[in-house]
Amino acid sequence: MLLREDDTNYEMISSPIIHANVTRAAHTGRMRILIVSDAGAPQINGVVSTLTQTASWLNRFGHDVEQVTPAQFRSLPCPTYPEIRVALRGYRGITKRIEAFEPQFIHIATEGPLGLAARRYCREHGLRFTTSYHTQFPQYIRSRVPIPLALTFFALRWFHSAAERCLVSTQAIQNDLKSRGFIRLARWGRGVDTERFRPRDKAFLNLPRPIAAYVGRVAVEKNISAFMRMRWMGSKLVIGDGPECAKLKAAFPEVQFVGFLFDDALAQSLAAADVLVFPSRSDTFGLVMLEAMACGVPIAAYPVTGPIDVVDDGITGALDEDLRSAAIRALSIDPRACRARALRSGWDLCTREFERNLVPCAAAGTRPMHTHLRSGNAPNDILFRRAPPA
Repeated sequence: MLLREDDTNYEMISSPIIHANVTRAAHTGRMRILIVSDAGAPQINGVVSTLTQTASWLNRFGHDVEQVTPAQFRSLPCPTYPEIRVALRGYRGITKRIEAFEPQFIHIATEGPLGLAARRYCREHGLRFTTSYHTQFPQYIRSRVPIPLALTFFALRWFHSAAERCLVSTQAIQNDLKSRGFIRLARWGRGVDTERFRPRDKAFLNLPRPIAAYVGRVAVEKNISAFMRMRWMGSKLVIGDGPECAKLKAAFPEVQFVGFLFDDALAQSLAAADVLVFPSRSDTFGLVMLEAMACGVPIAAYPVTGPIDVVDDGITGALDEDLRSAAIRALSIDPRACRARALRSGWDLCTREFERNLVPCAAAGTRPMHTHLRSGNAPNDILFRRAPPA
């Protein structure tokens, strides 16, 4: 049994283990954190990288972290994105994992089937949770099918409105969502591994210079066609893969496609480029921009959400509606300024920000809406709390 260290006026409250663990966290400083995401390994994208780094740093801080991803479920390939798996029978699996892990804090990272299942469970059992807005789904969906933006934003607003906090990566995203009626928004920045991503020998790439690199999914929503069509006097390098890859390889045989690279291979290739071209107009952040800057490589991008919060125009890169002009101007940027900017965005600082934004599943001193004891009123399923004033 758990007993709060007060000296008078207790009452015994039948409560799920989850609620009891909130009190335990207050005494030890150790947090049990459940992160639910429809994006997980072996997927390769910014969401997966962010959650992987965040979970790793939370573990370093001494917390217990459980990640729930489609890899733990039966799944089907997502239409038009076969490498992305969609979990099946998510509610049953979510229920099992929440009650087995007994979290004190629940964070729902995505709005997919697993996110919806976790949201449903929390709502049915009176548990508080946080969410995060990683992807501009309305714009992504609109790039593929003619669904009105207002309809998709309505669905996302409904999803996130139940959270105690919806975490967003930049001020621009926060302003945009606020203008669309989203509530309880809070900031959670993104980071970069500045030990792996660092300036390296440019000779690693034996291509005509200057080398303009694109890193990311080769997909229509990334607006990669703007990079492919951009006139360039040196070499173009594409690091990544995706549904548009075969078509673009055939249409632009002069471009070097190397597929996905990982770890040091990615860092070495990125550091050997002369400029990173980021053509997306719909990303919420763009982690690869920080990774490039950590390597001392400047950014060329459009002046849109994502780049405007990451790139200091004229200092760490160039923003312009003419992508070629931005890339040419970026070549004169001081690599030391890029590196200095990245050093202010370590994953340790970003994870501390995430940690501060978490909300206990159960508010202290409140009764749960529902009780879901696993096996009756076992002793460790009882929580003692101070009785409310008469």
